[in-house]
Amino acid sequence: MQQIFLALLLGGLFGFVLDRIGATNPGYIIKMLNLTDLHLMKTILAGIGVASVLLFGGLVLGLVDVGHLSVKTAYVGVFIGGLLLGAGFAIAGYCPGTGLTAAATGRFDGLVFVLGGLVGAAAYMGSFAWVKSSGVLEKIAGGKATLGTIEGSSYPALIDGLPGEAIGLAMGFIFIVTAFALPRRVTGGHAIEPAE
Repeated sequence: MQQIFLALLLGGLFGFVLDRIGATNPGYIIKMLNLTDLHLMKTILAGIGVASVLLFGGLVLGLVDVGHLSVKTAYVGVFIGGLLLGAGFAIAGYCPGTGLTAAATGRFDGLVFVLGGLVGAAAYMGSFAWVKSSGVLEKIAGGKATLGTIEGSSYPALIDGLPGEAIGLAMGFIFIVTAFALPRRVTGGHAIEPAE
């Protein structure tokens, strides 16, 4: 019961933040994707960067138990799904998280997006046997593998000898620096800083 409560609390907080940064407005998402307003991109990059630094820094300092890491399996279907998700993101202006949050705030287009997602999930379930038989769910790049070796984990590394924690920290810092270096707005190829 405590896990369900915690999941609801964290999900609610995540949805609140998504709404506050404008991610429940498909107009902002489309502007991010066509590179005219980078506010959301900056926020997303900063969030991923901070989370990466905290996670891998916590691993290095022994504050995070490596047993809590869960690496997902790599297969061709993940890349196909990513392309489909990206196309849907560009067409609808929503991804699953922002669509659910938009529906929760009362946006009708968010509700339609969620219903479309449920229909898509049902279609995938109905065609799963065919998808599996196509071979796109076969493991690639070691399956559940990390870029570098994570000390104490049983996951194989794609680059042996290179510490995965160092890769995670470096990528986190790169994301944070990129988030601060990007201009908020880009118009006609020239950066325009927002008025204060």
